[in-house]
Amino acid sequence: MTDELTVTLTKAGRTKIRYPAALVADTGDRICVRAPWAADGVRDFGFVRFEPGDVFTEHFWRTRWYAIKEVRTGEGVLKGWYCDITRPAVVRGGEVLVEDLDLDLWVSADGESVLRLDEDEFAASGLARSDPDAAAEAVRALDALAAQAHAPEGLPALLA
Repeated sequence: MTDELTVTLTKAGRTKIRYPAALVADTGDRICVRAPWAADGVRDFGFVRFEPGDVFTEHFWRTRWYAIKEVRTGEGVLKGWYCDITRPAVVRGGEVLVEDLDLDLWVSADGESVLRLDEDEFAASGLARSDPDAAAEAVRALDALAAQAHAPEGLPALLA
């Protein structure tokens, strides 16, 4: 496998974003890449700002319904973890393909803030009607990540 990959995140059948990333590790189930903030400009969510210079260490699994992105400033200061609920990743031809299922979780660096995000978008997506099994997996994944975030060892335990 090459040291450079392209991460492609799709949503509702359309490409949401594509960006180059450096391969950090591939265990056969989990693939880890590192990439700078790939969107244009600053994205202020109110609880965190993603901005040029930020570095994302991203963990995707071929068997799990989520991706965990550790977010640091360019100086290496941990901002927290942004978790996308996704179908299991597919790695093919130098590309990591991930389908976003709308649900997200934010965990602050100190673990004090655990925010479930976009549950309204998930409900409006119609996934529960069109693919009830995938919708159930997505909800289970969000619940499991939230529970892990509240555990003493937090999300880093999933990345060890």
